[in-house]
Amino acid sequence: MNNWHTNLNKRLGQDSHSSNGPNNHDPETLPETDAVPQRIIGLTGGIGMGKSTVSRYLEQRYHIPVIDADLLSRDAVTQGTPILAAIAQRYGQAILRPNGELDRARLADIVFQCSSERLWLDQQIHPYVRHRIETALSQPETLAPIILLAIPLLFEARMTDLATEIWVVWCDREQQIDRIIQRSVRLSQQDGTLPLSREQVIARIQTQMDIQKKIRHANVVLDNSRSLENLYCSIDQAIGVTDPSCLKSE
Repeated sequence: MNNWHTNLNKRLGQDSHSSNGPNNHDPETLPETDAVPQRIIGLTGGIGMGKSTVSRYLEQRYHIPVIDADLLSRDAVTQGTPILAAIAQRYGQAILRPNGELDRARLADIVFQCSSERLWLDQQIHPYVRHRIETALSQPETLAPIILLAIPLLFEARMTDLATEIWVVWCDREQQIDRIIQRSVRLSQQDGTLPLSREQVIARIQTQMDIQKKIRHANVVLDNSRSLENLYCSIDQAIGVTDPSCLKSE
């Protein structure tokens, strides 16, 4: 987890147990100004299309504070939370690991096979995440000129009103499937679970809003089907910093 998210959790009286990679930057060093309206970027895209890559780049290069909905969703179901208790009551104690933590793989098997169960889970978690985001936006740490809201289900959870502009990162379907499978294999090697099959990956993709629909509602579209350099140049241009070398690569 980034340091800013950890500090924010402490301010809100919350503990968090997820990791989002290293961050050695202090977002409070960003200059503040009353002349320019604050930009609140709502970043989304399909699963496996590169939201985390974009978030890390913006955080590390531009010191932009990132509010990550995935991390908040994990906070929602940590031990002792009402939402985890509701999940255990609905699905039984078998949904918990021996240490009392949520068995995410088992829960995923349930909700990705049954749309009504997925809807129920969303109804538990989305209001929590929205409340945490709204609370975070009121904190001193978020007075920076630019804030990033990384929300995978920005459209599906109806949180677009929280942002002043919407960015969508995308890649083609086969790249998306390959990336999800590769990530699943890495995770399976770490925790001993079975990696996702191609059929399971496609089923999960289909639970989300079609990427072309998201693109049609975006202010900025980031193409992550080519090199990282191209992606970073596109981000720089969207932020308003144009490196001459970026123009040469287009």
